[in-house]
Amino acid sequence: MRNPPVLLVAIAALLLMIISGSFFTVDQRERVLLFQLGEIKGADFKPGLHLKLPFFQRVLRFDGRILTLDNQTENFLTIEKKNVEVDFFVKWRIVDTTRYYRATGGQELVAMDRLAAIVNPGLRAQFGSRTIRQVVSGERNEILDAVQKIAKDRVAELGIEIVDVRVKRVDLPKDVSESVYQRMRAERTRVASDLRARGAEEAERLRAEADREAQITLANAYRESEKLRGEGDAKAAEVYAKAYGQDTEFYKFYRSLNIYRDTFGTRDNILVLEPDGELFKYFKGGGK
Repeated sequence: MRNPPVLLVAIAALLLMIISGSFFTVDQRERVLLFQLGEIKGADFKPGLHLKLPFFQRVLRFDGRILTLDNQTENFLTIEKKNVEVDFFVKWRIVDTTRYYRATGGQELVAMDRLAAIVNPGLRAQFGSRTIRQVVSGERNEILDAVQKIAKDRVAELGIEIVDVRVKRVDLPKDVSESVYQRMRAERTRVASDLRARGAEEAERLRAEADREAQITLANAYRESEKLRGEGDAKAAEVYAKAYGQDTEFYKFYRSLNIYRDTFGTRDNILVLEPDGELFKYFKGGGK
């Protein structure tokens, strides 16, 4: 009575294994190979659910997304026989799963080693045909485009394609960097000195213009003041002349008083004069 249920359970388990082994799913981020007894029977299935023979067929999956080869820093020689340290990376992906498996055994590390062996000589050749200035500044994009075109046919044999090649950093060796920095420093010093000299020249020009304007302003002011003083003196002389004409004797008396005030204003003044002189005329009675 107990054997039939056990047998039914075993049969159900076997059927479940057969059914589960008869289907496989493919994710849109994957690339798939179907093997039967070690032989490839299908490749590059579309995303979704697919059938296979249980126990006789197996599925091998690969990453179908864009992958990155982050290469270690390499030393390349320029046309000047100067070393530059280049840090670069390569973006790649599988485009032919069957060829990729046959070329690399499905091993991603093997694929990246083969890819690096293809890209490195291309970069080395491109850097070797250019100067340091060209590879550091002006022609980096041209170098990468040329490497990508050269490597295109060779990587196709691996069942992959290069999506992009980029240089992260190009550094000069320490001895070369120091000499370059020294030249840059000397150039900046020269430019700074030139700018300072031009600034000093401009300052002297502005100072000279300011001094000239000040002298012109002072001269105009002095001329205007002398003109006004002359006009004032003329006016005063005119007033004095009119006053003198009106009362000559009073005008003489007034002038004598001014002379007395100026002459005897301090005790230090000593004059030796005759008492009957013209100066003491008005010290006498009535000035007669």
